[in-house]
Amino acid sequence: MEYQYPIDPNWNTEEIIDVIKFFESVEKGYETGIDREILMKNYRRFKEIVPSKSEEKKIFDEFEETSGYSSYLIIKKSKETNDMKSIKM
Repeated sequence: MEYQYPIDPNWNTEEIIDVIKFFESVEKGYETGIDREILMKNYRRFKEIVPSKSEEKKIFDEFEETSGYSSYLIIKKSKETNDMKSIKM
């Protein structure tokens, strides 16, 4: 990994750690697959930190631009496939 995660300087240390954990979940979903419940748990925590849809989109776009991984698509797939135990993009 040779890129930086999109981080808001107003977040506290715990929030930064939780946002990074979410993006690591997205990466894992693309690279090896991830348990759907873990991904959704990390996304719910991300939404507590970033409740605004427009801010979420901005952060997701920044992450996709640097990493090549679409947070939006993996979350969409996870929401559409309630019967799947794991998610692999």
